[in-house]
Amino acid sequence: MELKSGELVHFRNPTEDDGSEMFRIVEESKVLDVNSPYSYLMWSKFFSNTSIVAETEDGEIIGFVSGFIQPEAPDTFFVWQVAVDSTYRGNGLATKLIHRILSQLKETEDVKYLEATVTPSNIPSSSLFRGMAKKYRANCAIFDCFTEEQFPTDDHEKELTYRIGPIQ
Repeated sequence: MELKSGELVHFRNPTEDDGSEMFRIVEESKVLDVNSPYSYLMWSKFFSNTSIVAETEDGEIIGFVSGFIQPEAPDTFFVWQVAVDSTYRGNGLATKLIHRILSQLKETEDVKYLEATVTPSNIPSSSLFRGMAKKYRANCAIFDCFTEEQFPTDDHEKELTYRIGPIQ
């Protein structure tokens, strides 16, 4: 993929060496829930086949999607996090990352649905997933997933599930 600046971006599955950069991007986002550094190391090692990173020609990780195939719904890919380094936002990179991982998964899995949870105040993520539904000419159902009361702290909004599909 070529960015607006002309810089080329490559896509690949992450390795455990990418976990610290995934953590950095999320931490610097100031929007996404920051999980422990250990979780990003585990995610990039044990969920590598269902995750993807974007990197510059210099090898700098500038975005990623982490996700998994739901055990109870093997036709559903759940996006755990999608993050793009602030310097590279506005290039359609998040959309391209999701499209790439879905294309990759469709080669080996029977993925027909994309799911993610989004807080009501996260307008960029809401727009991203609504845009994915339009791109795939698929339905986008939105429903409650987790209530505010289910979180162990008082400072977390409820999470809404975005379910997109069927994806052709």
